[in-house]
Amino acid sequence: MFTGPYGVLENGTLSELVAVQKEHLCFVPDNVDDAGAAGLPVAYLTAYLTLKAAGFQAGKTVLAPAIGGSVGNATTQLARALGAKHAISTTTSHSKAEHAKEQGFSEVIDLSEEGLAEGVRRLTDDYGADIVVDAIGGQILSEALQILAPDGSLTTLGYAASRKTTIDVTDLIWKRASIKSFSLFHQTLSARSEAWKTITGLLNARRIEPVVAKTFPLEDAANAIRYLIEGRPLLLRSESVTITSELGDADR
Repeated sequence: MFTGPYGVLENGTLSELVAVQKEHLCFVPDNVDDAGAAGLPVAYLTAYLTLKAAGFQAGKTVLAPAIGGSVGNATTQLARALGAKHAISTTTSHSKAEHAKEQGFSEVIDLSEEGLAEGVRRLTDDYGADIVVDAIGGQILSEALQILAPDGSLTTLGYAASRKTTIDVTDLIWKRASIKSFSLFHQTLSARSEAWKTITGLLNARRIEPVVAKTFPLEDAANAIRYLIEGRPLLLRSESVTITSELGDADR
């Protein structure tokens, strides 16, 4: 289901059945089960459309902080699948960094051992990042601006760490760089539909893959949310837990 207003502007999440508008429906490849499909629309549509708006092309270097986060992970996967020279992400935990490497994510900066700028410069031979997709905010956004390559851009679309940050304008001026925002809810249906065609193609080819860390029964929905907030699991390839009911997979 395309990201409609359900659970945001209208009631509709954590329900066994939801009445939706037909234009908010989308086909999911047969090789993706219902639980995995639940983690796809918001994260992967956001990631793809943000990369497109930033002018992504094969050979670009992309930084998407938070490998365990939904958008961070989806952006890293998509950038790599679409031919990025570097698809870089981060984690604040050494164990999560090791886990990420085991899953094939070789360009994850362990922020418990080095700074963001230091890590990006190491991985890119001091070049920096052409595109930054930041769903974290706070200090991470400020540090990410420091490592933009000439004519680079940073797109901010979340504030998991903080709504406030400090910007050194010279990070933008001297590099001819830019900072912009993104909201999936304001994208046209045609743009989302076109993006979905690319995403489903990559899913069919198994070049990207959602993974659900854990499932919860519907009556245990509160603990599912608590698990995400307090446990902060590393949910590689898509940050999601699945809440199920007797009728089958419900809204996630």
